[in-house]
Amino acid sequence: MAVFQEFTAFFMPDTSPCRAFYLIKIEINMNLNELKDRAYKTACEHGWHDEEMGNETYLMLIITEIAEAVNADRKGKYANAAMFKEWQGNNLSTSEETRTRRFKEDFEAYIKDTVEDELADTVIRCLDLAGLRQLDLSGAGDFMEELESLKPNVVFPELCYAIVRVMTEELETGKRICIALAAIIRYCQEKGIDIEWHIEQKMCYNELRDYKHGNKKY
Repeated sequence: MAVFQEFTAFFMPDTSPCRAFYLIKIEINMNLNELKDRAYKTACEHGWHDEEMGNETYLMLIITEIAEAVNADRKGKYANAAMFKEWQGNNLSTSEETRTRRFKEDFEAYIKDTVEDELADTVIRCLDLAGLRQLDLSGAGDFMEELESLKPNVVFPELCYAIVRVMTEELETGKRICIALAAIIRYCQEKGIDIEWHIEQKMCYNELRDYKHGNKKY
């Protein structure tokens, strides 16, 4: 597949003994098919599927999230997960209402609109589309095995551009989604980003948001 082979420009063969651990960790800790059901359910509850739209609209929304990740990188906006966790640790003895309010405040202060947050948003958009179309995401693991290690000095916008190209290729929608997920998850592994944790936090935040996030059109 020519478009997938373009990703090999960013990754290289790896002899690290930890590689098998990485692959096992993905398989055990991140069940993409379970996550897609949660992402889709939340989207439905917030009105995002009240009207039928074509795949092109959803793919474009994935692209916009990728672009927001690039903009966050340009601005040097990265998550401060340690501070977020510290402040959240102070909420244990408070009421449910206060914990919810503080979660939103702390998320917006330390996580929201950062590179990690936008990558999590990209994954969630992919998951939502997969849930809507009932796509099987088990194939993402096969692509992750092929991508292997990130090459040194990879330019983040160029990697994002390669993912955008996949979104616009004449491929089955499920294959596009699996390749995009594989590239993002593999990138995050190599950069030490706990993308599973960021997905969980963003899903929790989304579940607390207003209907259509304040009356957005789509």
